[in-house]
Amino acid sequence: MVKDITKDILYIGVDDPEQHLFESQYHTPQGMCYNSYVILDEKIAVLDTSDSRTMGTWKANLTEALDGRQPDYLIVHHLEPDHASGIAEVCALYPGMQVVCSAKAQQMMPQYFEDSSLAARIQSVKEGDTLCLGRHTLRFIMAPMVHWPEVMTSYDETDRVLFSADGFGKFGVYDADADDWAHEARRYYFNICGKYGTPVSTLLKKASALDIQQILPLHGPVLAGEKLAEALRLYTMWSAYEAESNGVCIAHASIHGNTAAAALRLAELLRQKGCQQVVVCDLCRDDLAEAISSAFRFGKLVCMASSYDASVFPPMYDFLHHLELKAYQRRRVGLVENGSWAPSAAKTMRPILEGMKQVEILEPVVTLRGRLKEADQEQLSALADALLA
Repeated sequence: MVKDITKDILYIGVDDPEQHLFESQYHTPQGMCYNSYVILDEKIAVLDTSDSRTMGTWKANLTEALDGRQPDYLIVHHLEPDHASGIAEVCALYPGMQVVCSAKAQQMMPQYFEDSSLAARIQSVKEGDTLCLGRHTLRFIMAPMVHWPEVMTSYDETDRVLFSADGFGKFGVYDADADDWAHEARRYYFNICGKYGTPVSTLLKKASALDIQQILPLHGPVLAGEKLAEALRLYTMWSAYEAESNGVCIAHASIHGNTAAAALRLAELLRQKGCQQVVVCDLCRDDLAEAISSAFRFGKLVCMASSYDASVFPPMYDFLHHLELKAYQRRRVGLVENGSWAPSAAKTMRPILEGMKQVEILEPVVTLRGRLKEADQEQLSALADALLA
């Protein structure tokens, strides 16, 4: 689809509603969109291409937008294949077009495209460089490790638009859940960019010096007005690893359902004691990316797991491993273990969590044996009090 963003900026991105497993690991039931843009001016700039699955539609959109004209520049903000698969193909279609990218992207380009003639067409740019198209001038802002080292963004000084690469993206097709941007944007951020809070914060500081009227990401809708303000507010918190909400995430890994029942009882106790936001995640059945998102969303987490092979039930181990990869930090965590004859889950979970930055393990650490019994209620209630303290 081709859409007007401003008078001269056109959207030529593509929805892929059948892409239900993004990056071969993230469930995307609504599919994904791959955003790309064209600036029509005295000189024409194409901003990014698309995923290999959608190149046919993308080329048709590009042809429609160009309306017989030839593009002068292809701006490559991010070399990841879901945005850059079409570089060689579109260069072959338009032999006079120059490729503009960061120096790191230029260095990495041969990893994806073996055509040696492509190198002669690359114009690398650095922080603060500009490209005049006529009425429009693009200023390039480097964004290394948001979330690859070659990433850059660009700011259109005329229409005051920031092309933000993967920053401010979300899962889903272009207009999916347009009124609830935060949910899938949060899941996207913490699972894809979450490890890189410091580079994201650096980019936000650069962006704060600009008069930005719209943000145009490589995934998800255009952000403007109140949605833009809310996105900036959330990204500021997320990149600083601050808790977004004063609630509790309870993540459980239960073999036969007894630990799960205890998790539901703890959630009930928390609500009875006044906690307004409690989310329970079944690590054996629920989407892992959603559980990771919830763990970052709240300031408190409870890990409840069955003991297994003198360690911890693997779904919990996998969850903790992902938290570690995504730089989980600055949180208070409760532990509940269940073991019929040799409880071992807590002694496995504790050192993993204590190895994370500013993670406090709360007392008491609750040990269950088999089913939750009346005698266990006092400790479970004490843990609820510690979470709410």
